[in-house]
Amino acid sequence: MPDYRYPQFCPTARAAEILGERWTVLIVRELLCGPQRFTDLRRRLPGISSSVLAERLARLEQRGLAERRDDPPPAPAALYRLTPLGEELRPVLFELMRFGVRFSEPPRPGDHFEPDWLRLVLAAFARRSPSPARRFALRIADRGGDVAVYVSGGRRGTAVRDGCGPADASLRTAPLPLLGLTSGRLDPADAIASGLVEVEGDVAALRDFPDLFDLASLLARPNDPQDAKNPG
Repeated sequence: MPDYRYPQFCPTARAAEILGERWTVLIVRELLCGPQRFTDLRRRLPGISSSVLAERLARLEQRGLAERRDDPPPAPAALYRLTPLGEELRPVLFELMRFGVRFSEPPRPGDHFEPDWLRLVLAAFARRSPSPARRFALRIADRGGDVAVYVSGGRRGTAVRDGCGPADASLRTAPLPLLGLTSGRLDPADAIASGLVEVEGDVAALRDFPDLFDLASLLARPNDPQDAKNPG
């Protein structure tokens, strides 16, 4: 399939030629989670055909945004990963997440979700202004093994990274309760009492957890201009 080209001399048009193709943005999102095999991408992107996935990956390679590397034995596998140029799309995807969260609820029947997407979600909504000097070690329950994320706040804002570290509180929970805690919509005491969240350490620190992120303020903004005119 030939590239679609907009007859416009404009950086926005050039970016749209790359990212505007169906599935391309979501493939980039997957590669932001880390190197992926073709079969992993197929599983994580239900609905995409093998031919479309192969074409989109080839297009990303041609444009210098992704590369294919063959892992050595004993378990050789072709892995796709972003190049340094492709990694420059990370803040672009984060801004898309910050925009799209206003339209994400409620979940639609049949929606697919990968627990390690939450690494990206937490990083996208991490507060960029000073945040509470709290540290949390998160373990997100996943069928293939828990996903570990470390969150810390401070004068420079909130940092989110893979792995673990010294923490005021360590949490183990599923994706939806974690999103509820992040947005402030799920009360920590209720989450613990109901067994949705397991906590070790300073339970009171969880009260500060939503303040490490901008999710609550973004969800509070009206989606529709009519909502802003008629707040009641």
